Amino acid sequence: MKILFIGDIMGSPGRKAAAAALPHLAGTAGGFDFVIANCENAAAGKGITKKIAEELFSIGIDGMTSGNHIWDKNEGVAVLQEEKRIVRPANYPDDCPGQGLMILEKNGMRLAVGNLQGRVFMPPIDCPFRKADELLSRAGDVPLLVDFHAEATSEKKALAYYLDGRAAAVIGTHTHVQTADEDIFPGGTAYISDAGMTGGHRSSIGMKFEGVLPKFLTGMPSRFEVSGDGLALNAVALTIDDETGKAVEISRIIEKLTH
Repeated sequence: MKILFIGDIMGSPGRKAAAAALPHLAGTAGGFDFVIANCENAAAGKGITKKIAEELFSIGIDGMTSGNHIWDKNEGVAVLQEEKRIVRPANYPDDCPGQGLMILEKNGMRLAVGNLQGRVFMPPIDCPFRKADELLSRAGDVPLLVDFHAEATSEKKALAYYLDGRAAAVIGTHTHVQTADEDIFPGGTAYISDAGMTGGHRSSIGMKFEGVLPKFLTGMPSRFEVSGDGLALNAVALTIDDETGKAVEISRIIEKLTH
């Protein structure tokens, strides 16, 4: 099973980059069985809307993960309640709308996709480690890919070690900077600290410098705008053994669309 995981899609520039890169990637090495993307920043940098979700599905994305910004558009609550191809971090309280695990089916194959959020330098929510055990139990014998949306590399890597041999992959998101530590753990779990960002890379993690610099210089509130400069797609390609459900290959992808 071949999987493409696209790093955080940042606003309309990120959606443009994903739409432009996917046709080329779909023809690479026989294409991908499943395409997953993190969508928490897809609507002007924060949140998701029904229209944008439909746009992303229309370009060939099969399922989407998210994170702490998924709540930032009011319309996003209804999207999470209605759309079964999007997950939010499972370790938010059960009363929150949406689901933390989905099982995608396509061409006779099945893939479980779970979402967890870290607690280091992040809002205090339920334990991602214990919730990961629950996701594994619910996934059963279906290979599980976990999007771990977190700040700290230490927490991300610890979760991957905790799930080694049980989850097919633990893919970090949230920091918008692709890391060069892709690995397959001894038990067969693929890992990377962060898949990166899809959008304008000549920016401060997706936002125009003109709005970000005043915030750093003065500490006062400043208006942030999504950057479209230096468009690129960041992603990770995974190969999962169909018989064992373990990862056999992981590689980083950088598709630059403008320089």
